[in-house]
Amino acid sequence: MPQHLSRGQNAPLAVSEMIITVSASAAVDVSALLVTEAGIVRSDQDFVFYNQPAGPGVHLQPGLAGAPASLAVDLAAIPAEIAQVRAIITLADATSSFGRHSPPVTHLRDPAGTLLFEYRMDGLDTESIVIAVDLYRRDGAWKVRAVGQGYAGGFAALVTDHGVAVDDGPAPDPTAAPAAPAMALPTGTLDRLPVDMRKRLDLRKKQVAVSLQKHGGDQLKARIVLVLDASGSMGGLYAKGIVGGIVERMAAVAAHLDDDGAMQAFTFASHSARLPDLELSDLPEWIRLHVRVGQLKLFGGRAKNLEPGQVDMRAVGIQNEEQKVIADVRALVAADPQSVPTLVLFFSDGGVHRNQEIEEQLRAAVAEPIFWQFIGLGRAGFGVLEKFDNLTDRLVDNVGFFSVDQIDEIPDAELYDRLLSEFPAWTREARRHRIID
Repeated sequence: MPQHLSRGQNAPLAVSEMIITVSASAAVDVSALLVTEAGIVRSDQDFVFYNQPAGPGVHLQPGLAGAPASLAVDLAAIPAEIAQVRAIITLADATSSFGRHSPPVTHLRDPAGTLLFEYRMDGLDTESIVIAVDLYRRDGAWKVRAVGQGYAGGFAALVTDHGVAVDDGPAPDPTAAPAAPAMALPTGTLDRLPVDMRKRLDLRKKQVAVSLQKHGGDQLKARIVLVLDASGSMGGLYAKGIVGGIVERMAAVAAHLDDDGAMQAFTFASHSARLPDLELSDLPEWIRLHVRVGQLKLFGGRAKNLEPGQVDMRAVGIQNEEQKVIADVRALVAADPQSVPTLVLFFSDGGVHRNQEIEEQLRAAVAEPIFWQFIGLGRAGFGVLEKFDNLTDRLVDNVGFFSVDQIDEIPDAELYDRLLSEFPAWTREARRHRIID
């Protein structure tokens, strides 16, 4: 029986050769991008489409009787530098949108024609182009991920964002404002980092810039506040280093958006606690000292062997009290006003139960220069956080939410796209209502 995938779901691939086909009620073109860990092609030869139907390990095959073309993939022939193959569907009529048609369906079959995976892309609206599925490397093996991510910038924008040169686009407008440059960090700031971490941070800063540009936020600057759930159910994510990985990836957001390249940070469970500010040059040591799960306090006294600046995690506890840290972040912003808005990156594995208190806090914050981006880890209950986009009677929509099953398996490009998709639109609305300058 084939496995039916839902958006964001991934699964291991048991075969090295496969055919990717598309069923659609409208005429579509199929193409593929072969990208490195940085999310870009090595050269234009890594772009497979109707004018260039063959690439390393990927071939475009004509469809039969008016059906869309298909992608024949031989994973064993994919070069080692390629980390991901992105299958893309584009409407032949660029003036139309997927929302006007039945949802397209992507199928993965083995060479014998046996159906392995099926992914129906529900929920598409104004998009005319969509990244359907990714084939990607993980721990020496290949996996498939159902993406279903529309791309508002159009086909040319998608391929150029992945490093493909497009020769026939219009000449740039010399009167247009230039894109904001990536922040120049003080000399020596990154030299203290391990070489591999420094390289990752540099690549991720560039990806953050690309993601912001997609959503019209290339000129933005912001103060970044990181909030980490330290409740007891998070223990496994801390022990496996997943939370540490989240911090490293969020450091790239601060490196691009914050003029100081720094993040303010909180941890919370039963109680909220302010952590020392995260400076990029201290990233490995900050993760070692401050990425810690809450503890149950059975007896009095202070925890032993705490290093300077460390929070006693027994005082933080193990329960979920999101409203307390939300209140503390609001108090920080009020006490330390800045000329730029604040972007809160709030990570939680769910178990939300203080729905009324949380809603009250976030409604009260609607006229404050803060955008709250919540990221759910796993499939536990996220309560009112999931519903905020549908809550009315707010001056502006100051809350974003999405959840992921295995955040460590999501490519940087996809994570930053989702993380930064709503913040630019909020800044425009907040400026219109004079919440920010």
